[in-house]
Amino acid sequence: MQGLHLTADLLDCRCPPALLLDAAGLECFAVEACGRHGLSVVGAHFHQFRDGDGRAAGVTGTVVLAESHFALHTWPEIAGVTLDVYVCNFSADNSQRARGLFAEAIATFAPDRLETREVQRGVGVWSERERKEARDGAPCPPSLPHTRNAGEAG
Repeated sequence: MQGLHLTADLLDCRCPPALLLDAAGLECFAVEACGRHGLSVVGAHFHQFRDGDGRAAGVTGTVVLAESHFALHTWPEIAGVTLDVYVCNFSADNSQRARGLFAEAIATFAPDRLETREVQRGVGVWSERERKEARDGAPCPPSLPHTRNAGEAG
């Protein structure tokens, strides 16, 4: 469960305004960018929002990666975009791949203002022995609490 989570809020984006309305174009960009940075695309889903008159509005989309995900959301009315890149570093360190994808996405939208965050996820949760056992197919580490399944009595 060790990973790197990168998020960004982009404002006053100077990219062509039509890009923020183009679900198909954003999906193509996102999938190809993931591949350029060595990440394994499993699937993608992008949704085009419409305003009350049926005109294109913002876009929300996610690329599911074997390593985790890349999500983006656009607000064309304020030239804004939010980005979310998360990669698992359990069996390999994918941090540089994630940072490369993140930097390319930010450059593509060319914001005048941005706020970024970087969070190391799962650090210290499992011991090295527990990580090795999980990689080798052992059951969940005993130090982790049992999680009930939906409908299971507490």
